[in-house]
Amino acid sequence: MTERLSARETLALVTDDTTFTELPHPARESKPDGPLAWQGYDASRARAADRTGESESVICGTATVSGTRAVLLAFEFGFLGGSLGERTGDRLEAAYTYAREHRLPVVPLIATGGSRMQEGMIALTQLQRVAHQSALTREAGLPQLAVLRDPTTGGGWATLGAGADVILALPGAQIGFAGSRVRPPDADPTAYTAEAQVAAGAADAIVRPEELRETLGRWLRLLTTPWGGQAPVPEALGAVVGPPVSEWRAEAGLPVTGWETVQRARSPQRPRAASYLDAYFTHRLAISGDRCGGTDAGMLCGFGEREGRTVAYAAQAGTATRPAGYRTAARLIRLAGRLGIPVLTLVDTPGAANDAEAERQGAGAAIAELFGAVAAARTPLTTLLIGEGGSGGALALAAPGNTWATPDSYFSVIAPESAAAILKRPPEETESTADQLRLRPQDLADLGLIRTSRTG
Repeated sequence: MTERLSARETLALVTDDTTFTELPHPARESKPDGPLAWQGYDASRARAADRTGESESVICGTATVSGTRAVLLAFEFGFLGGSLGERTGDRLEAAYTYAREHRLPVVPLIATGGSRMQEGMIALTQLQRVAHQSALTREAGLPQLAVLRDPTTGGGWATLGAGADVILALPGAQIGFAGSRVRPPDADPTAYTAEAQVAAGAADAIVRPEELRETLGRWLRLLTTPWGGQAPVPEALGAVVGPPVSEWRAEAGLPVTGWETVQRARSPQRPRAASYLDAYFTHRLAISGDRCGGTDAGMLCGFGEREGRTVAYAAQAGTATRPAGYRTAARLIRLAGRLGIPVLTLVDTPGAANDAEAERQGAGAAIAELFGAVAAARTPLTTLLIGEGGSGGALALAAPGNTWATPDSYFSVIAPESAAAILKRPPEETESTADQLRLRPQDLADLGLIRTSRTG
């Protein structure tokens, strides 16, 4: 487990030297022992203040993080377990309002045990205030990046943490809605860790403390410097986009038959998504997980820098795409839309995963969600077909009217083997069936399904 740092120590860890300025504290008239007149509450607050040097469980202010200015919300676990009370809600509301007024991203640095029992339901309703402020900030197109410290439990996790756009966690941090004292006695403690939350798709990455400032800074730069308008046509990725179709067909390197196209797309020597992304971006950072309990290593999603500006990406890595992969891509496209960032998608899958577990995980609904996200995208989408384009499981990630293709790729309503089987043809007719499907890149161009310089 990472050493537990105070709020001030955490701020010093992530902010540039001498840049942190605390925001003014909203004034609220004090009542003896709080809103419930809980006996001894004032004394508990006084002891917490003496112990920590803080007057509340959260410190809110502005600073630069590796050069990018942001509003930071640092929880002090030593002050009544970093719990949320009415005054905590006042400070958080004021900080979110300041962020929107000054167009700044918000970075919660969370360490909390949940809502403050001495304030009862008044404390619990602060979660509604926080959720409202987070929603307003999301609607304003400002990013929210949460850092989960030890512990992050209860309502703080279920609002500030899990509701953020990007979620980073410190190694070994205790993370979960249920705190350690209220879990079932037979609960597996490893399920309530940062590592478990990343594995379950509820958080994006584990970041070591010594790397936190740099990683946060890179995320903040990426999410606040969008590429304006349409992402560049991905010529750097090897797309055949230059010549008109008549010349393009005659170029060396294009497949002659449909079956040759399929074989080239399935070749283990063909470059995969990671190679294309590395060639396209100066650097990139990944998001992970569908926030519904799943991850898919075959769907690479995140944000990258190209020519000093940000483009989002969702790329299939050549495997059958799982439901979690479709949901993660949909999450990426919606987030990019809120932040004004265009999206590049790379299509490469034999199709959607079709095993029983995929059905139990909601394959149809997940694919529908991605089709909907692409159709409703608020920023431009550009697609490059780089390998197999197997049926609707591939088409769901493709931008209508703005899809390009490499010579080593195909798009098909169904795989040639499956088409032959459905048509009750013998296996030896698979190759001719591939020709009939007209799945070569040049066929797709003739059909108006992919772009060339003549069509775009």
